[in-house]
Amino acid sequence: MPQASKIALVKELIDTAESSLRSAKKIMAELVGGSSKSKKSYSELAETLPEASRDGNDKIVEGVFNGEIMTDKKGKEYPVPANYASKSKLVPGDVLKLTIKEDGSFVYKQIGPIARKRLIGTLTYEDGQYKVIANGKAYKVLLASVTYYKGAVGHKATIIIPELEDSDWAAIENVLPSDADDVTLTD
Repeated sequence: MPQASKIALVKELIDTAESSLRSAKKIMAELVGGSSKSKKSYSELAETLPEASRDGNDKIVEGVFNGEIMTDKKGKEYPVPANYASKSKLVPGDVLKLTIKEDGSFVYKQIGPIARKRLIGTLTYEDGQYKVIANGKAYKVLLASVTYYKGAVGHKATIIIPELEDSDWAAIENVLPSDADDVTLTD
């Protein structure tokens, strides 16, 4: 690995450590009575959605994706398959429609994508979770996305995050080739 790449990797590792400290401070604040900005705003967004309804024998529920799950108007949580979230490049704040079929199967559809922006960062793995370090922050990403794009620790990845909201999660748009060290992204 060229020296410039090693320096960039060390910088990203330092950023990861700093991000871990910020995350620990955030968790501590939540434990002593604070709340997460992104969780609160996603809950508030979910409260504006319509009540669950019926379409024949199917139940229709709308909710907001938070990076892992969908939360409906009443705060009930529904699991979103990681493969669907990864393939659809869902980001926190996206509005989903869930059709619960008569046979109990779940069919999700993205109906309200939130405004997005793209960043390029370095893929890392810490505390049992893949993350992409971009702009000095560690964003959690789904394992399904990492495996689909054949990502590995140290690879550069393009991620999608909510444009206006603070988020702990990102969607991987692509993993860049190993020789793409000098790629930058401008808005």
